Amino acid sequence: MAMHQGLQQKLLQKLSPQQIQLMKLLQVPTAQLEERIKEEIEENPALEQGDEDYSDEFEPVDEFSTPESDESEPDGSEEDYEQIDISEYVQDGDDEVGDYRLRDDNYPELDDKRVIPHKVETSFIELMMQQLGMQNLSEEDHRIAEQIIGSLDDDGYLRRDTTAIVDDLAFRQNLEVPEARVEELVSMIQQFDPAGVAARNLQECLLLQLRRKADESPSVILAIRVLEKYFDEFTKKHYEKIQRGLDLNDEQLREVINQIIRLNPKPGGYVEGNNQAEQYVIPDFFIVNNNGRLELSLNSKNAPDLRISEGYRDMLKDYEKGSKKDKRQKEAVLFIKQKIDSAKWFIDAIRQRQETLMNTMESIMHYQYEFFLTGDETELKPMILKDIAERTGLDISTVSRVANSKFVQTEFGTYRLKFFFSESLQTESGEEVSTREVKKILSDLIEEESKKQPYSDERLTELLQEKGYNIARRTVAKYREQLNIPVARLRKIL
Repeated sequence: MAMHQGLQQKLLQKLSPQQIQLMKLLQVPTAQLEERIKEEIEENPALEQGDEDYSDEFEPVDEFSTPESDESEPDGSEEDYEQIDISEYVQDGDDEVGDYRLRDDNYPELDDKRVIPHKVETSFIELMMQQLGMQNLSEEDHRIAEQIIGSLDDDGYLRRDTTAIVDDLAFRQNLEVPEARVEELVSMIQQFDPAGVAARNLQECLLLQLRRKADESPSVILAIRVLEKYFDEFTKKHYEKIQRGLDLNDEQLREVINQIIRLNPKPGGYVEGNNQAEQYVIPDFFIVNNNGRLELSLNSKNAPDLRISEGYRDMLKDYEKGSKKDKRQKEAVLFIKQKIDSAKWFIDAIRQRQETLMNTMESIMHYQYEFFLTGDETELKPMILKDIAERTGLDISTVSRVANSKFVQTEFGTYRLKFFFSESLQTESGEEVSTREVKKILSDLIEEESKKQPYSDERLTELLQEKGYNIARRTVAKYREQLNIPVARLRKIL
């Protein structure tokens, strides 16, 4: 086999550590930015967060504009000690070292101290442990019950087999217990609040809830019988079979359905502090309609007051005053310089994060201006990441990072930025419309349908085509599934 030697030229872009840091910061939502800054301050003593107002004295470090920096950092060699110049950190004619700060007078809205709601939360597991603490149990039974509670999933179900729990107790806690004892304690925990916890499946979860109120009405007793004997038929809405099997009339079946649909299918997800639907979302942006003119502002938590540590400034002054420096002092100067550089890079990354967020959101706001004025989803224009990337001059991946992790608060609600991105679809007239618009009309059609005779996907396709949207039945089915809307048979009610 002949071997050939040749030259190949490749163009590679290498991200600097500072660029990587900026990319990671862009993904951090406002709610977690404060924690990220605390971590950086703990790792770098040269970085401080303060309240007083200082002017920018350090020139920003432009590490993000080029793929690679030509300047190499000192590696601690003897030659590097002689090249250290601390004059850039000390002002001419002044003993004080200037603060490298983030405050920008051009954006006064960043100083707007908006009140962000915070929720005092009790987690699902904490609630379980509180109730366990009120039980009169032996130390061993308490440990077994703790193991069971620790095995509950986020929805409050116990999906681990009893044998697996017995094995866990044997290996992790050195407790040899029979399965029957574990089952007894599972039954005890199933009496905890909220009703339905520690169920093995949905059927048991619903039955646990119904059995707690079995004395309330005859319809509850009927609902228990339906779930015990015809659970599969009920979930598939084969109501005729249930009526024949239990000899129920339409009114009785309606009462049974009303009893069951009021039950909680995810007891672990509806506890204070654990209900995702009720969790507070901290918006990254605010859009206000001021007499027909949209005004955009960034959450003030995205503009932290960061600066170089005063103690590090003092140390630089002291070393600067010294005459001849030995190797140890030069090492100290090098350490200080590296920490200050790192602090400057982080502060500049936060500043560039602010600018990137504002540029991206401002472009989205202007692109979808009519929606932000009216709140009408049919006003949303087709928009893809490339559209915003071209307007802002940012990379598509950067726009994606912002869109996937940030929220904007409007007078019509709080939205994740990716909500505003959608592909286009052509109407009969050749006009391009957003698939978001089509989904909104599809959702409205289903909302207005007769629930006794819900529209099939074929009928929905016909209705959309009558409105001028060229769309196939399989596309209607795909959009319906994306909207989490079940098929017509499962939407039917008596």
